[in-house]
Amino acid sequence: MAHEQHHYAVEVTWTGNTGEGTRTYAGYSRDHEIRVSGRPMIPGSSDPAFRGNPERHNPEDMLVASLSTCHMLWYLHLASVAGVVVTAYLDEATGTMAVDDHGGRFTEVVLHPQVTIAAGSDPAKAEAAHEAAHHACFIANSVNFPVRCEPRIVVASL
Repeated sequence: MAHEQHHYAVEVTWTGNTGEGTRTYAGYSRDHEIRVSGRPMIPGSSDPAFRGNPERHNPEDMLVASLSTCHMLWYLHLASVAGVVVTAYLDEATGTMAVDDHGGRFTEVVLHPQVTIAAGSDPAKAEAAHEAAHHACFIANSVNFPVRCEPRIVVASL
């Protein structure tokens, strides 16, 4: 069986040299720009806890966002295939990272999708699509920590 490969090119440019480079830990900005050809630039920094700019996206937020959006996109596909009409989707995902003397790592991400389905759609199928989406998500399959999903299904009234 042939295996497909997909490749992704991202350019990251550090823009935080305040004149002294990285001469001192406190002397430089963590600001950077993330670019993918043909798409809007994403302003990045580190988490404010690590001297980052709170007005910019940080890698930790983007990892949680990647897991959430990957799940959502698979969910919408699988719901559609199952005949479930999704009319709204909101996920307030959370991630937990533990930092110790040896560094840091994520210990879990929890997705909290609230999905509204059209009247007449099957709530059981809507619920089941979350489990299938979890197993299909490329990003969740690539991380070494648990990604849990705690969905809430709302059936729209007629």
